[in-house]
Amino acid sequence: MSIAILGYGVVGSGAYEILTKAGYKVSRVLDVRSYPELGNILTDDIEDILNDKEITVVAEAIGGNTFSYDFVSRALKAGKHVVSSNKHLICSYYKELHALAKENGVTLRFTASAGGGIPWLYNLKRGLLCDRIEKVMGIMNGTTNYILDAMITDSRDFADALKEAQKLGYAEANPSADIDGLDVARKTAISSSIAFDAVVSEENVLTFSLRNIRKSDIEYIAKTCGKTVRYLGYGMRTENGVAAFVEPTLLPSEALEANVRTNNNMISLFGEYVGRLSFYGQGAGKYPTGNALAQDIINILQGDTALFCAESDAVICNGEAKRAYFIRTNAALPLDFAESSETVGETRYIFTEKISVAQMHETAKKILAEDSESFFAGMDTE
Repeated sequence: MSIAILGYGVVGSGAYEILTKAGYKVSRVLDVRSYPELGNILTDDIEDILNDKEITVVAEAIGGNTFSYDFVSRALKAGKHVVSSNKHLICSYYKELHALAKENGVTLRFTASAGGGIPWLYNLKRGLLCDRIEKVMGIMNGTTNYILDAMITDSRDFADALKEAQKLGYAEANPSADIDGLDVARKTAISSSIAFDAVVSEENVLTFSLRNIRKSDIEYIAKTCGKTVRYLGYGMRTENGVAAFVEPTLLPSEALEANVRTNNNMISLFGEYVGRLSFYGQGAGKYPTGNALAQDIINILQGDTALFCAESDAVICNGEAKRAYFIRTNAALPLDFAESSETVGETRYIFTEKISVAQMHETAKKILAEDSESFFAGMDTE
């Protein structure tokens, strides 16, 4: 039995190094780029992997969902187990890929797709053995946490903190997937699909960008209510289904998430019996994510080939999740759910009563249409 790795970028090279140092055989690495140090195990032809009967596990670390979907589908059809760190792929083709794996008697694992090096999805699945998960939540993106932490602790403005994150390699040149919440939405969807045993797609996750936050917002929030801000993903059971959303969130200063520094992540599950369990660590990077990918491979090689998947779609009930909100805007729209309001110059600072997440996101669209620089954040008491 041997291993193939698709993609020799940051994650793929990390997994390769970890596996080979641990004594596992990597027979092939697929990449169109040249890596002389790989010698004759490097190939740019997927057929070299699909036709090799010794290769039993294929690790996908290409990213995106074009070539990766084609290659992963063909690997599953060829009777090879697949592990992936690709949240975009898993989110986009969750049911299709699981169906292919089941049809061909192999397994699909994606522990590295949410939480990076944190053993989050593994323990989330383990928690379901004899418990009922009521909620998952947390800091799932190191870039946005680095930005917020710099704004809070060093009094930087958003643009300066983002520039520093890019300089350090935490943020891409185009940081939209991070700061607009796409990355967290995918991780929230994957986590929710496992936690509630029903498929939650990326499109189901209501998402509000972080890009409009200002240093003055953080200062106002700290002064008026003594809270701090973090960017969180949520998945929770509701009376009739599941709510899933990503929002800037106001937290008490003593909250665990409020004290997560720099680019670290913290994700928690809330079980009916076990209560809260929180997982902290590096959510991305060559070795943390590469290690999670390698662990999935080793589990399969050791005989753990059970296929875990949700088969039905979740009933999405974002109108059933309720929380209070903070809003900063220059828009003059009347808000009948405002509990308190203060105007400083032309800027309105509003604290609302509890309303549904769906209602807030619909209201935000109207507010942003009038003032595109508006900002809002949910309020959490955890």
